[in-house]
Parts: sequence; C-alpha cells; structure tokens
Amino acid sequence: MKTIISFLVIFFLSVGIAYFILKPGDELPIYQPQDINPALVDEAVRNRTDHRVADFRLVNQLGDTVSRADVGDKIVVANFFFAKCATICPVMNANMSKIHEANKQANDLMLLSHSVTPDIDSVIVLYEYAERFNADNSRWWFLTGDKKQIYDLARRSYFAVLDEGDGGLQDFIHTENIVLIDRLGRLRGYYDGTKGEDIERIISDIEILRKEEIALK
Repeated sequence: MKTIISFLVIFFLSVGIAYFILKPGDELPIYQPQDINPALVDEAVRNRTDHRVADFRLVNQLGDTVSRADVGDKIVVANFFFAKCATICPVMNANMSKIHEANKQANDLMLLSHSVTPDIDSVIVLYEYAERFNADNSRWWFLTGDKKQIYDLARRSYFAVLDEGDGGLQDFIHTENIVLIDRLGRLRGYYDGTKGEDIERIISDIEILRKEEIALK
C-alpha cells in the first residue's frame, strides 16, 4: 500500500512540475503539410502526416560540407537569402542576428541561412557576408551548394516560398519567411523576418521548445 501511495505521490508531483514547465496554451503547433497554405506546399508532399525536414548536403561559409547529421538534435531557425539582395535580406539577416545574439550562451540552437543564388554566393562571399552579422561560425551557417537541392528544401521541406518553379536556371525565390524547426525536424513556427514583433515572438517560441524538451524527459 505504501508503495502504491509513494508511486502516486511521485506521479502527481511529476505531472504538476510538467504542467508548470509547459502550461496548456504554451505549446507550439506541429505543422503538417495540410495545415499550410496549399500554394506553399509541393503537391508531392501534401498528404504527409509526419512531415520532417529533409536531409541535405551543402557547404557552409567555412567551406565545410555539412548535412542534417552535423546539425544534430538542435533546434533550427532557417531562412533563405542572397548576398547581393539590397531589400528584405539585410533586414531579415539583421533580425536573424538578434535571434543569434539572444541565444549566444546556448549550444542547442543552429541558424541555417540558405543562399538562393548559390552559383554567385561562393564560400568566400558567404564568409564575408557572415562577418557583417558577427555570426559565430559554429552556430550560424550560411549555406551554398546545389541550387535544385536548396529550392527543394524551400518548397518541400520548409514550405517557405510559393510552390512554383523547378529549381532550374530561370527559377528564383525570394522570401521574408523564417522557419522554426524542433529537434526532431518538425515545423513549429513561421515568422516574417522583417518584422520586429515576429522576431520577439520567435525568441520566445525557442524558449517554449526548450521547456517542451525538459517536460518530455
């Protein structure tokens, strides 16, 4: 009897702690393709029910070939840009820098900025671009590589841009969307990278994901 009572006390204490760590209403949605504007979702993946961001093989600003495995089980913040952009990209990456700075003491977050003009944005260009935003090269990667792969990531994994084009020579994407991905590769939030209030929201949402991880342990 004492064993049962002890078990129940521990159980309810655990539930109570989890409740205060991650209160109802604090959870972030887990976005599936059917939850997103169909115009942003490639037809080939619209019926998925357990969507995860695809693996990749790209090159960062240090010249290192990296993949999803190199990111590990970190929370990811992803966006798409090009170095010569003089409109939304500088604003968006300045805001990415704010996310970077807000998490400078954390080792569980990786920022991934994908070049949409990889034929122009070489490793050296991206290295110099990263320096403009004081990027820690171990925690914020500016990625170049195969154009079709990057465009497929944008359209079939992150759903960050309209599902138009084939990733070919004449194809071009341009978006202010920043995407939040959890440790399991699931989509957890979308933000306008040019808006200060959205940047405040994603910084807060990253903390919610951290609490979620603690609650599940």
